Amino acid sequence: MIAVLSLLLTLAGGIAPPHDDILIADFEGQTYGAWKTTGTAFGSAPAHGTLPGQMAVTGYKGNGLVNSFNGGDASVGTLTSPPFKIERKHIRFLIGGGKDLEKTCMNLLVEDRIVRKATGNNDKPGGSEALEPAYWEVGELIGKTAVIQIVDNATGGWGHINVDEIVMSDSKPAGMKNDVTREIVLEHKYLHLPVKTGGAKRNMSVLIDGHEERKFEIELADGKPDWWAFMDITPFRGRKATLKVDRLPEDSTALNAIDQSNEIKGADTLYRERLRPQFHFSPRRGWNNDPNGLVYYKGEYHLFFQHNPYGWNWGNMHWGHAVSPDLVHWKELPEALYPDAHGTMFSGSAIVDTDNTAGFQTGTEKPLVSIFTAAGTPFTQGLAYSNDKGRTWTKYPNNPVLPHIVGENRDPKVFWYAPDKKWVMALYLDKSDFALFSSKDLKAWEKMSDIALPGTTECPEFFEIPIEGDKKNTRWVFYGGNGGYLVGKFDGKKFTPEAEPHSLHSGNCWYASQTYNNIPQKDGRRILVPWGTMATPDMPFNQMMGIPVELTLHPTEEGLRLFATPIRELNTLRTHSHNIPATTLKPNENPLSNIQAELIDLSIEVSPDGAEEIGLNLRGIAIRYDVKAQELSCLNQKAKLKPIEGKIRLRVLVDRTSVDIFGNGGHLYMPVGVIVPQENHSLEVYVKGGSAQIHALNVHELKSAWSHGER
Repeated sequence: MIAVLSLLLTLAGGIAPPHDDILIADFEGQTYGAWKTTGTAFGSAPAHGTLPGQMAVTGYKGNGLVNSFNGGDASVGTLTSPPFKIERKHIRFLIGGGKDLEKTCMNLLVEDRIVRKATGNNDKPGGSEALEPAYWEVGELIGKTAVIQIVDNATGGWGHINVDEIVMSDSKPAGMKNDVTREIVLEHKYLHLPVKTGGAKRNMSVLIDGHEERKFEIELADGKPDWWAFMDITPFRGRKATLKVDRLPEDSTALNAIDQSNEIKGADTLYRERLRPQFHFSPRRGWNNDPNGLVYYKGEYHLFFQHNPYGWNWGNMHWGHAVSPDLVHWKELPEALYPDAHGTMFSGSAIVDTDNTAGFQTGTEKPLVSIFTAAGTPFTQGLAYSNDKGRTWTKYPNNPVLPHIVGENRDPKVFWYAPDKKWVMALYLDKSDFALFSSKDLKAWEKMSDIALPGTTECPEFFEIPIEGDKKNTRWVFYGGNGGYLVGKFDGKKFTPEAEPHSLHSGNCWYASQTYNNIPQKDGRRILVPWGTMATPDMPFNQMMGIPVELTLHPTEEGLRLFATPIRELNTLRTHSHNIPATTLKPNENPLSNIQAELIDLSIEVSPDGAEEIGLNLRGIAIRYDVKAQELSCLNQKAKLKPIEGKIRLRVLVDRTSVDIFGNGGHLYMPVGVIVPQENHSLEVYVKGGSAQIHALNVHELKSAWSHGER
């Protein structure tokens, strides 16, 4: 029970009855009272719930709470209590918001010194604004005078803090323990974890013989889960494990719900889910973002990727792993890289160390080496290697190989530079600044030069590419996360741009792409895979990869430009084809009216003639070409597309959550993320304001890439 005693009574020397709780603040008043504010983040009075522009705030008591989202995440400030005497063993409170012990935090100060700290439970996109119970043990401080300071010095995402119901008590928060454990013998392949997307995040550990082998955040479900995450426990089969979860309510059923088997839960519908992309890669479970470590070796294309195996949202960054013989049919393998003492596993690249320059080779297979960012405090660059074609990985014991330089330096892209027989690394530094480094052995790196790429950050890519396929006439391309790229020359140390930055794409679901290392010379393609930034609500997975495309460099009226076209291997998915004869298209006509299809690869070559608009309507998704403006649009995306010899050429691929548009042989590259209406399989080509001449029109129905993939 909370005694009806105010902070003023405590300060006036009133003595609370033994064992009764003492309310320090519940923020139910019209003002903060004796609490003092600085800055603007906390406003002039307690908030009454959710503030404008904020996700729904839950978990507070009564009507009022501290909420520093006043003015959004950009605002900063402090809120400080008047002094009070510590009279109980614990100080309990509810806390949420940004997870930053320095910038969004609550501090307990005694004699002007911080003696206890707490922070919120979130720092990730798509997270929850729920306040959760927490407490400080302060028995050793009883009798001392203290103040509480609530701090918001953060201006980025989750740059705010929520606090309510601060109480002195001899008991911990009701129904809560610090750690809850369960012992289990690991007898099967997978451990199944119930997930409630948007629920309270808990820290969970798996200990084997007392050693922490896995540690991650998870939104454990107390009741019916939204979906089941899984952990591959094959390396620990037959051993006893201790599962440990912090801040779990005593009456929670989540820990007991965890079970194990040799199949993942939902295997019968795997890759057949309603929003599962059918020819874009997506992981079996959890979140994915950046492609990492794209490398070809002995008939296999390796796709590593930023992966949260235990949540629908971003977090817990591992390197997921999949392999393919053709970039179309994928088999997902166990996680390649797990978080370690240096941090979570952020983006990076992979190479084949053909000459064993790093000395990692132990058998007949050439070592695959991954170069990654360890996102700890601070960010550093490390190595891991595999001598079994990427099936198992060993971290280099002397990591990091490149210590912290500045900011959040990250995302190393490494390749072999044959003229100087050295490795070259492109690394993001800070703001729009990048740098090039070199190494003879992948372990010792030397900075060579800096590169500025205005308008883009992170995830650098750097490669040589021929102009119109002429290997004797090449340029180098450097680009960043959003696809802004520079074309220029590289002398082995310094990259010199020849023009201003350009944009590789004009879509809405493209980011953080990477191109493949070690493509055989007889192939010679520059193959790119982007992250397809498209959410899949109510699914046990989230996001996807864009379709692999081939990059080529061509002279245009604007200068040298990268073109992107779908890889030829996608043609293997074609089943039924519909070839429409050349015809004059008139208003209110639709040559595709008799065709119904779900997965589509459509190509059209058309002369606008007297038309004002030419369009496609594919399963309810409209693609429009404005003849006068020479502009193509789809949803809110627009791009210029000039006719060539009076014609425009389009190729459009339609999946369940995307429409990929290529114009004039790849000069236009527009990947569009959209949930395509499930029941609408209709196709239309139309014209407005006059007629147009169709020279070629082909529709290929596609089968699922997963029909030959892993089940």
